[in-house]
Amino acid sequence: MIESLVIIPTYNEKENIQKIIKAVFNLLNTFHVLVIDDNSSDGTSDLVKQLMPQFPESLHLVQRQGKMGLGTAYIHGFKWALERNYQYIFEMDADFSHNPADLQRLLDACKNGGADVAVGSRYINGVNVVNWPIGRVIMSYYASVYVRLITRMPVRDATAGFKCYKRSVLETLDLSKIKFMGYAFQIEMKFAAWCSGFRIIEVPIIFTDRTEGKSKMSSGIFKEAFFGVIQMKIKSWFSKYTL
Repeated sequence: MIESLVIIPTYNEKENIQKIIKAVFNLLNTFHVLVIDDNSSDGTSDLVKQLMPQFPESLHLVQRQGKMGLGTAYIHGFKWALERNYQYIFEMDADFSHNPADLQRLLDACKNGGADVAVGSRYINGVNVVNWPIGRVIMSYYASVYVRLITRMPVRDATAGFKCYKRSVLETLDLSKIKFMGYAFQIEMKFAAWCSGFRIIEVPIIFTDRTEGKSKMSSGIFKEAFFGVIQMKIKSWFSKYTL
């Protein structure tokens, strides 16, 4: 019985999608993959379909009708996983900024290391980011410092998007109450898990910026995160913060 599902949201990732899927399936541990495609115009979903006959039991595809946001894609994937028997559910980007080989280390942290949520952390051991402009590195690093300062959550890479959740975490949180759709989604999920008493462990990784395809980062995503952190903290003053 396969216990682990890797959720990969996509929007116009034709350069990477087949390679990242094959890289996951080449790992020693066995993972299933769920691709959630937001109506890519470049044929990303067609490339996934081309691979499905090779991996009929382990590769799955959900096609959505528009670009609905990272948060809603992951929430859809979480609910999809909970309807099945997956015990460990992963978030991972399609562009190889997250090394598929690190999936095994995140899984070990949850299976054997006492983590309820394992975070692939760029900043737990210094700054481990490759190929980013220095301005973006500084912005990302101090965004996490800002999150720790406001929320008091003991996570050094609060904005990280490479994670493994135990099933019990996603069963406990009310996923229908998710507020943020972009960058702040990653912060909100960690904050809600931490406020609910779950143990978050950071696993050091090396983050490598994409070499193919186009980044989806925007100034609006950063604004949502900046103001969203304050909203989350204020809400937690008046009631237990849960999703």
